[in-house]
Amino acid sequence: MILLKKDNEIKVLREGGKKLASVLKQVADLVKPGITTADLEELACRLIEEAGGRPAFKGYRTSLDETAFPTALCTSINQEIVHGPALPARILKEGDIIGIDVGMEYPIKKGERGLYTDMAVTVAVGEVGASVQKLMTVTKKCLELAIEQAQPGNSLNDIGRAVQQHAEANGYSVVRDLVGHGVGYEVHEDPQVPNYEIRDNSLENFELKPGMVIAIEPMVNMGKPRIRMTRKSWAITTADNSLSAHFEHTIAITKTGNEVLTRD
Repeated sequence: MILLKKDNEIKVLREGGKKLASVLKQVADLVKPGITTADLEELACRLIEEAGGRPAFKGYRTSLDETAFPTALCTSINQEIVHGPALPARILKEGDIIGIDVGMEYPIKKGERGLYTDMAVTVAVGEVGASVQKLMTVTKKCLELAIEQAQPGNSLNDIGRAVQQHAEANGYSVVRDLVGHGVGYEVHEDPQVPNYEIRDNSLENFELKPGMVIAIEPMVNMGKPRIRMTRKSWAITTADNSLSAHFEHTIAITKTGNEVLTRD
């Protein structure tokens, strides 16, 4: 079920989103060769607490019998697409790229629940080659094109089509086993937000309406779209070990267009 947010809830999400954007910017600015993912995690946890929030991912689980995710950040390096935990620490090396994904519940008040925002960027560690920089640039552009399509009266398919067309026009592929999602009352809500074209008459192709809050997050691979999951690691990687980039914003659909809630 898609739950529309009220104006006062959008206001809270806007406040939390701007604070989260500040957190992620400071964490991303710390990235350089020799820094560890534990350094990034420590900074993120401190900044989120100072902002009056709580890490959305740390302790997150989809069921009671599932192991809780161990860190506030997802730090996904090179061929890792998403969900790389920040602990145990890994050292970032010159030429790496790292996707940093963070969510926050805000505000944290005794006896009350906050609202959730979610965002991600991919950052170069030191100098990277032109082909790697292009992957990141194209993926970021995919997100911006998708946001342009996040208009009332458009559909989820307009968002997915924009991502897919731009990625594939540049020789890349979009991940199909992982998608964006609704967000706000929970970390993950309906609807699913694909980064690829689906059938216009599909039951999953919802019309965008004012009050919807969604996390749009293109995941673009330099190689094929297939993914690999293992029981030994949280991280989801490309099946062919090609590089992957990931950018994400939380978007509110408004009566006249949209608002990027996690823009700094």
